[in-house]
Amino acid sequence: MIATLLTSAVRLFTGARGRWPEGLFASHRPRVFFANHTSNLDFVVLWSVLPPAVRRRTRAAAARDYWVGGPVRRWLASSVFNVVLIERKQVTRANNPVRELGAVLAGGDSIIIFPEGGRFSEPDPMPFKSGLYHLAQDHPEAELIPVWIDNLNRVLPKGELLAIPVICSVTMGTPFARLPDETKDAFAVRARAAVMALRTP
Repeated sequence: MIATLLTSAVRLFTGARGRWPEGLFASHRPRVFFANHTSNLDFVVLWSVLPPAVRRRTRAAAARDYWVGGPVRRWLASSVFNVVLIERKQVTRANNPVRELGAVLAGGDSIIIFPEGGRFSEPDPMPFKSGLYHLAQDHPEAELIPVWIDNLNRVLPKGELLAIPVICSVTMGTPFARLPDETKDAFAVRARAAVMALRTP
């Protein structure tokens, strides 16, 4: 109930609308939604525009250091969004984000990730890190869905606490596949290009 009210409020406040190819959600395969990252609201808005049945089986990767930074954020992360809290600063074999996110996919749920590894205000995404490649390699059953989130950096700019109403959009592309024998670097370049290709001219 709380999640439904919150997602409705987010869509109303940001004007966010989701666009995707016809039939994208016809299958019940787990998915990896990978998107550009400019705001702390990114995963909330992407999650909110998904069809309800898909949203219920989708979890976002979220930075542990940010989402445990206060009681409200901790409550939202655990009780509303059911995010996968990942370590960004002291990554070890035991807390490797790829293992934690892979376990979600293996359980049949989808995930939202931001391959840049952090928020950036530049118009173009930063080079993608290798996590998406490893998820694609380890979980070929999962569909990889590129996503472009537009205008959210203006709703909640990095370093700001108060959001400003601005019309946003979330555009999803056709499933993206890892090519046979493709290197990590080549895959990362293609994946980033697939996200950038979804920008509105």
